[in-house]
Amino acid sequence: MTTPPPDRPPRKQRPQITLSVESTQWLTPHLVRVVANGPGMADFTDNGASDKYVKIRFGDVTRTYTVRWAEAERLAIDFVVHGDEGLAGPWAANAKPGDTLTFSGPGGGYFPDPEADWHLFAGDASALPAIGAALEALPADAAGLAFLVVEDESEVIDLAAPHGVRLKWLLHAPPGSDPALLAAAIDAADWLPGRTQVFAHGERESMKAIRAVVKERGVPREDLSLSGYWAYGRNEDRFQAEKRDPIGKID
Repeated sequence: MTTPPPDRPPRKQRPQITLSVESTQWLTPHLVRVVANGPGMADFTDNGASDKYVKIRFGDVTRTYTVRWAEAERLAIDFVVHGDEGLAGPWAANAKPGDTLTFSGPGGGYFPDPEADWHLFAGDASALPAIGAALEALPADAAGLAFLVVEDESEVIDLAAPHGVRLKWLLHAPPGSDPALLAAAIDAADWLPGRTQVFAHGERESMKAIRAVVKERGVPREDLSLSGYWAYGRNEDRFQAEKRDPIGKID
């Protein structure tokens, strides 16, 4: 007879926060920033992560997005928009002042380790908010490499980074159609000496390829933050469902 596992403590419910849209700004033809504000931000507890994320409600459905920045009674979230696809993108593209933004959170657990000798970042447009926040959190003397894949030059944005962090923009369309692109660039790069901390997020199959490269390079799991935000050729519902299947697992 097997002993039943102990009951897990109930998961702490994060507060539901409702804000009003203050403004929107198109950063690129496919990336729009929504700034929202309101007294509900009093319930927003900064968890100290640079990749802090919230779960936004669209009716009975939630979608997870990274907080680009948060301050006092305001926060900003960047949305990738591809026409009428999905829920969040079209909403953000048409958001206007006074619209309601309701979410819970934040979650997240990554912050650049100041003890790392250098930092490696990789991702596509969906990861730009998290990578941008991480770059801004680095100490001024930090060293590293960042590989960022976007459709074309119109999708390149200004990212503040320490002088010692080199940014490499890779242009390829359609997004996610070449899952080997980021991994090949990382593998071909001149790695800096010492211990690296890796932050790689974006298209699922691309993340699998990156996982194989950094594993081959001997990066231990504890120095790796890696996950798939979406999957090429899948809509959001199918992508979420596949997380429970072998195809949906990265590591």
